Amino acid sequence: MGKKEFLIGSLKFLLVESLDLDDLELEDIDEEEALFGEGLGLDSIDALELVLQVEKRFGVKIKSSEETRQALKSIRVLAEYILEHAPEQVEAAYRKAHPDAVEDPAS
Repeated sequence: MGKKEFLIGSLKFLLVESLDLDDLELEDIDEEEALFGEGLGLDSIDALELVLQVEKRFGVKIKSSEETRQALKSIRVLAEYILEHAPEQVEAAYRKAHPDAVEDPAS
């Protein structure tokens, strides 16, 4: 499992746990599905909570409401945003979860 896949799984878990979406299974969340509107149907309160959890877990500060809208389009887009803005934190979380992982430059 590469870092991006690890991060996508972590974000799905974070989404379910922080927003109390207990009726939703991680494998049922499509990483391409919109988080708001027709997708998962999250609202602005959910967005705020998710942004706070991402900041707390990965140290990523999403600076504006436009940036938030872009970053929270889907789990995949959010993962790419975090990888771009906090690669060290993703690396640390990945290493903690996979201490025996061999460095893969393509991940």
